[in-house]
Amino acid sequence: MTPDLSIQWLGRVEYQQGLALQDRLVAERRAGAIPDQLLLLEHDPVYTIGRTPDQTSLRGATHLPHPVVRISRGGQATYHGPGQLIGYPILDLRNHGQDLHRYLRALEELLIRVCDTFGVKARRREGLTGAWVTDRKIASIGVGVRHWISMHGFALNVCGDLAPFEAITPCGIIGVAMTSLEKESRRPISVQDAAGAVSRLFPECLPPAHGPLPPT
Repeated sequence: MTPDLSIQWLGRVEYQQGLALQDRLVAERRAGAIPDQLLLLEHDPVYTIGRTPDQTSLRGATHLPHPVVRISRGGQATYHGPGQLIGYPILDLRNHGQDLHRYLRALEELLIRVCDTFGVKARRREGLTGAWVTDRKIASIGVGVRHWISMHGFALNVCGDLAPFEAITPCGIIGVAMTSLEKESRRPISVQDAAGAVSRLFPECLPPAHGPLPPT
């Protein structure tokens, strides 16, 4: 952690409470009242979908076992729940290159490095956002930006039940298989273990104000 970045572990947070907290922190960051933030947490079970007229990735909402929340990030439907590490960076992207593409690649790099910490070799896939283990998706990214202040962020599957993903088309990718750190490493890993790795690696993966991204 640096004086310009506050990292907080919040534990398990109901989705709407987490969204309200993000809204407040985005306003405070825009006003210059607080430094950059990284919120790390788990959510109660919920499905979310971004600002898109195409809602087919929900496969209709009536059959879903958990609530659906429509939010301001980009992207299709995904699932959040226990065993998944959620990261919400509240950053002034004007201090990190003011480039959304660079920011997304930086989040992917973070997730790849975190997976490597646990012996899991993740990678990018051409034309797709997130982190992958061969053709299995281990982490998703969906961000929103207000006046160059970021919100929403990433979800890394660490442990727990992946079955709720089967009720939707995750990220709108037909036939995608979801996986987790615990499943790929074949050993117990807690969400807090993963949160510790993210806390260590996040500052060095942030894109600088100018120049190239950190080396991959």
